[in-house]
Amino acid sequence: MTATGDWRTGLDDADAALIDDYQSGFPVERRPFRAVGEALGTDEREALERVERLRDRGVFRRFGAVLNPPVIGSSTLAAVQAPDDRFDEIADVINGYRQVNHNYRRDHPWNMWFVVTAASRETRDRILADIEERTGREVLNLPMLTDYYIDLEFPVVNDDRFARETRAERASPNERAGSETTREPRESVAETAVSATRISETATADLSELDRRLLLEIQEGFPLTLTPYADVADAVDAPVEEVLAAVERLLESGCIKRVGCVVNHVVTGFDANCMVVWDVPDDELDARGERVGSLPYVTLCYHRPRRPEQGWEYNLFTMVHGRDPDAVDSVIDELATDHLPVEHERLYSTETLKQTGAQYEDLL
Repeated sequence: MTATGDWRTGLDDADAALIDDYQSGFPVERRPFRAVGEALGTDEREALERVERLRDRGVFRRFGAVLNPPVIGSSTLAAVQAPDDRFDEIADVINGYRQVNHNYRRDHPWNMWFVVTAASRETRDRILADIEERTGREVLNLPMLTDYYIDLEFPVVNDDRFARETRAERASPNERAGSETTREPRESVAETAVSATRISETATADLSELDRRLLLEIQEGFPLTLTPYADVADAVDAPVEEVLAAVERLLESGCIKRVGCVVNHVVTGFDANCMVVWDVPDDELDARGERVGSLPYVTLCYHRPRRPEQGWEYNLFTMVHGRDPDAVDSVIDELATDHLPVEHERLYSTETLKQTGAQYEDLL
C-alpha cells in the first residue's frame, strides 16, 4: 500500500515526531520501542504499531540500519546510454543484480544511472564488466573519490518546496507568500560544517565474524517487533548483548550511517530530485565542494572522476531534493551564480527503476 492524496492525512503529532525525529538515533537497547513510546507519550506497543502503520502506508521504506558502502567495501555510481527500444530490457538486466541497489532514469544521453555495491572492488568491477557484456552498452564508472556532504535525513512533515527550506531562510516573508517583489539579500543561512573525506576504492572495513553476519542479516532492515535486536541476535546465533555492542561499534566506525526509520521521500512529496554535475577546476575542487556541501538545500555533494575518453568532463556532483521543480531550479541557479560559476548539467530523475538499501551477497 502506498500513500495517496495528501500523505499527511490522518497523521497526528506523534506520527510526525516519529517521521521527522527518528530517521536516526533510534535506541540501541533491548526494548527500543519502550524508550520511543515514552518520548512520544505512549507505550512501546503503540509506538511499534505506529511504525508498522507508516511503513504500510509507504511513508517508511523500512526500519533499521542504513549501511555505508564506501566504508564497508566498494561501490560506484554507474550509467549507460539505453536506447528507448531496449530501455526496459537493459533495466531488467541491471536490476537483476542484487548488488544494484539504486537505479534511476534521468533526462540525459546517459539516461540510466545505478549504484553497484560489493564487498570488494574486484567484485564490483566484475559486475560492471558483466553488465557491459550482457547489455552491449558501454558503462560509465564513476566511483566516489571525495565525500563533502551526504545526508538524506531531513524533515518532511512540512510544506517545504525543497529539502531543509525552513532552515535555509533564503527569502523575505513577502516572497514566501508569493509576492513578486525582489528577494531581499540573505543575512544568514543555516549551514552545516563539512570537510573533505577521501574515499578509497580498495579499502575494506576491519570486520569481525560477528560484524559480517550481523551486517548481512540487517541489510534489508530490522524485524518490526518489540525486541528487534534480540530477534537479530537469534538469527546470527549470538548473545543480544554482543549484538547491541556490535551495532554501537559499527555506528562509531561508520559502517552503519544511522539506525532509524528510512523515509520514502517520493511518497512524502520530494519527487523533483535533480542531480547536478559541475566541471570545477581541479585546484578549486575541495574549497568549492566544502562550501557547497555546507549549504542547507544541498543533500549530497561529492567528487567523482572525469572520464574524458567517454565524453564525461564533470567532477563535482550535487543533489537537491524538492517538491517543486521551479524551486529546485531556483536554488540550482543560485548555486551556479553564487558558488559554482562553471559549466554544469541538470539531470532530473524521471523514473525510479529500483531502490533498496545496500545489498551484499557476502562480506570479506
